[in-house]
Amino acid sequence: MVKKYPPIHHKVKHMIHGADYNPDQWMRTPEVWDEDMRLMKLAHSNSMSVGIFAWAALEPEEGRFEFGWLDEIMEKLYKNNAYVILATPTGARPAWMSAKYPEVLRVQANRRRNLHGTRHNHCYTSPVYREKTRIINTKLAERYGNHPSLVLWHVSNEYGGECHCELCQEAFRNWLREKYDDDLDKLNHAWWTAFWSHTYTDWSQIESPAPHGEFLVHGHNLDWKRFVTHQTLDFFKHEIATLKEITPDIPVTTNFMGTYPGLDYWKLAPHMDVVSWDSYPMWHSKDNWEVGCSTAFLHDINRSLKGGKPFMLMESTPSATNWQPVAKLKRPGMHVLSSIQAVAHGSDSVQYFQWRKSRGSSEKFHGAVVDHVGNENTRVFRDVADVGKILEKLDDVVGTTVRPEVAVIYDWENRWAIDDAQGPRREKKDYQLTCERHYKAFWKRGIPVDVINMDCDFSRYKLLIAPMLYMVRPGVAERMEKFVESGGTLIVTYWSGIVDENDLCFLRGFPGPLRKVTGIRSEEIDALYDEDYNYAVFDKDNPLKLEKEYKTVELCDLIHAETAKVLATYKEDFYAGRPALTVNEFGKGKCYYIAFRSGDDFLSDFYGRLIEDLDIQRVLDIDLPEGVTVQKRSDGDNDFIFVMNFAGDQRTVDLGDEELTDMIDGGQVKGEITLPAYGLRILKRPVR
Repeated sequence: MVKKYPPIHHKVKHMIHGADYNPDQWMRTPEVWDEDMRLMKLAHSNSMSVGIFAWAALEPEEGRFEFGWLDEIMEKLYKNNAYVILATPTGARPAWMSAKYPEVLRVQANRRRNLHGTRHNHCYTSPVYREKTRIINTKLAERYGNHPSLVLWHVSNEYGGECHCELCQEAFRNWLREKYDDDLDKLNHAWWTAFWSHTYTDWSQIESPAPHGEFLVHGHNLDWKRFVTHQTLDFFKHEIATLKEITPDIPVTTNFMGTYPGLDYWKLAPHMDVVSWDSYPMWHSKDNWEVGCSTAFLHDINRSLKGGKPFMLMESTPSATNWQPVAKLKRPGMHVLSSIQAVAHGSDSVQYFQWRKSRGSSEKFHGAVVDHVGNENTRVFRDVADVGKILEKLDDVVGTTVRPEVAVIYDWENRWAIDDAQGPRREKKDYQLTCERHYKAFWKRGIPVDVINMDCDFSRYKLLIAPMLYMVRPGVAERMEKFVESGGTLIVTYWSGIVDENDLCFLRGFPGPLRKVTGIRSEEIDALYDEDYNYAVFDKDNPLKLEKEYKTVELCDLIHAETAKVLATYKEDFYAGRPALTVNEFGKGKCYYIAFRSGDDFLSDFYGRLIEDLDIQRVLDIDLPEGVTVQKRSDGDNDFIFVMNFAGDQRTVDLGDEELTDMIDGGQVKGEITLPAYGLRILKRPVR
């Protein structure tokens, strides 16, 4: 098992600290470039992502390339000891291309072709667009592949969206023919097309889902989403082919967007050398510790996508995010805290959109390191410099990771299927929120968690949590059984084991293939109105020693215990006395089935008991005040511990008698420490 990974590139000895840099917007005033170099040093920045949307500046006319300005920028950055993350500019095409080759523009689901504009408004299937992409990427790789400042390829930007043109329709049909072995009967069965007499008799009859056509066949919708991921990945592989051929030693990435529902990132991640993502929480929109927990969940997905390998925070805002409903400023302390939070969960970089605010267009009021005033005399600039100073003390953390004992399953395909299902509620199905609530019980206690999909290896965990595993793909139930038989503890909840990989309901009883390991049978599920509730009541002698009554809301599964033991029952309504929580002993392990949706109180108490029973280790063996969490990274010899206060006021944490080293000031720390609002400490200790 890897204890410490190599850095992103062998040249990179430090945490990367930088931003999206758009010097092409300032070519009329090149003196700004020299000022940028001066300011980068003051901000303790050591890296810049360059050229992300610069295609028109690089190729102003078809076949005429202008690299002089980029040559100058690359040299300036190198002379100022800065790494360069060089982008392929394919996230937005130049106007001449749209005018001459309109087929590169996307077609919407209503079959209407877009006009030139915005970004990611291009067809991934288009041979013309693919060829133009190959040419510009080849030019960049040949010209800058050996540049001493280049450490990473930033491929395109935030892949997303879909195209419904005739090229994509034909590609979709070909993808389906391959998936279903050129057998329409297989497809018709998988999509259950006999419903509403939608049986296909020729491949040419199949089209992508459309608002004025077919959009209610769930297997169809699911396969279209899979195809969009496939086609996006195929385009990504096309983009990197040239880069890998010419610059095999330069790693590649593209920036993800949290749990963006349009793509299954588990399919893209294996083809990237390092995962990177763009984080834009709505800080101060509610209790900050709630926002902090949700953000931590996303960081942990990105760390888990490569099995624990450090990821990169490619974009974040140093102040306001202009495209959110309210562009609220980060309060003092929050920028440092939110930046270091990414590092605590496994990032080897802190980067921003953007370095210098644009003068015009849609993101001219988006946060930036350098404001329109153009100098270092701003609160935000000082905040960024403070982050840079901290990162300079964390060289030992680069490449380190964490090996959690707990994993929560969050699966994109499962989300697609749940969101498409017309029941048991049209609103508040809340798959992601439910996963985050289970995760929260550990985050509040300072216990690291991996966030994985259902195809990952389960064997290294003590506790595996599968909230709302509505879809169960082939082989998953068998691997869960093996996990529990070998001594693992599995948590399954209501609305699990309902459909297979084609979104077809399992027959002979829910939770389908999970019925054996859970030891229960689900007969019905009651969807409650928002004002309704019931209670789960625990038996007096239950082994979890839980005594409270817990409110149940929104969804109550009506189950029968088969081989499972009943730990709690419903209190009211016609299903009073029916099982609400069960445990099934299976081999050397156990499987719990939570039949109801609850508040945080039940999940906190329930997992608190399991943490004790399973001897799951906290980073610090102490009780944490609300709003404070602890995370760690380790190199096998030392633990690097991040104590973070997401509360809006001061918190005191008692470290006990253990003596730790403060990584920022080098002093020794033990006993009580005080964290101001949005404060943090980074501590070091030998691995125990």
